[in-house]
Amino acid sequence: MGSETERSKTRVKGFSDAEMDFQLIRQLGSTAYGGASVGECLAIVERIRDGIPSSWVEEFAKLAQMQKTDADERAVKGHRISAREQYLKACNSYRAAEYYTNYRDPVHRELGIKSRECFAEAMKFADHTFESEDLPFRNITLPLYFMSPSKDGKKRKTLMIVSGFDGTTEEEYLQTGYAALKRGFNIIFFAGPGQMDTLRFHPDTFFEPDFENPVSTVLDYATGRNDVDTKRIALLGISFGGYFATRAVSREPRIKALVANSPIIDLHKYMIGFVGLDPAEMPDDEDFRPQDLPEIPEEVMPIQMKELAGNLMGRFGQPSFKKTFQYMRQFSVGEALKDISCPCFAMAGIGEGVEPQRQFKVFCDGVSGPVASRLFTQEEGADSHCQVGNLSFANAVYLDWLDELF
Repeated sequence: MGSETERSKTRVKGFSDAEMDFQLIRQLGSTAYGGASVGECLAIVERIRDGIPSSWVEEFAKLAQMQKTDADERAVKGHRISAREQYLKACNSYRAAEYYTNYRDPVHRELGIKSRECFAEAMKFADHTFESEDLPFRNITLPLYFMSPSKDGKKRKTLMIVSGFDGTTEEEYLQTGYAALKRGFNIIFFAGPGQMDTLRFHPDTFFEPDFENPVSTVLDYATGRNDVDTKRIALLGISFGGYFATRAVSREPRIKALVANSPIIDLHKYMIGFVGLDPAEMPDDEDFRPQDLPEIPEEVMPIQMKELAGNLMGRFGQPSFKKTFQYMRQFSVGEALKDISCPCFAMAGIGEGVEPQRQFKVFCDGVSGPVASRLFTQEEGADSHCQVGNLSFANAVYLDWLDELF
């Protein structure tokens, strides 16, 4: 006879697929600042086919729509706090669905725009200011959000935040931006060419190594504001953004503090750490293009790997896998690392592997200014890439350092 009384039908289990399991941890981690709920994340695992990206997209898109509908109903009834919380969850669920969608698929943009729209709705009920801007940059515009703890117009310390390959400005708010706002910082969220937010409006852009150029454009905007203390401007780079931020600060003296999470100084070496070999050196007859991927047997290249390879080639604007990794060689800080003289904070997790830890050490040894650092551990629940499993602790570590510095 079975038990007639139980604690729950929900069970704590993830995925055998390592990448999908990390994405689940990423989603669970966002519960710290209202980006998800534990129960919904665990329930959706039961409906997603392990290692099948299309299944992930379908289920998270359904969840996002359910959350948005609920938020709309609460907003109409004037339940401001509840509506804000539900809109933020919907925003992040749409982002999760966007992650596993090929960036050339029109659905990718649709999901990204829906995530952005839900975020804008949430901001109507925020306890801080919110401004959305599009900065002219060459022949495109760069998306930017500016937020301040108050409308009083006082000059404040300001934190600029840039993500990397697949993060979004909305996710940055849920990961660390809101935590910084509560500590009295102005926040500027922005994206450069090829990044997720920019792709929504300029799908033909791709990553560029000289990221000091978009950063300088954002700094021109920031320093032109009366509520930004130009002597207290910091730049935080998240994931690939660790490279973007480090490269920019090595050439842009208006940044007064750098936080690199992770401190990537050579993106090419960082990426071949995932592959296990250097595709830039592969024989030409083994090279492949995006249009070749459907013909490669799944036992040779699993479906999820095909999606990653295709996105990688497109996001770097290159015609083949080999040329993509050859182009990545330009994404290097090089000798300019020693030109970074402002205070720096380096962050990484011990679960990220050998190459990220090597670059972490090179960064700490190579900058000329004062440097603080933290290698997060599994015991702290923060050993993952960008500490997604314990965001509140990671934020406490770097924001307290920055607070004391400023």
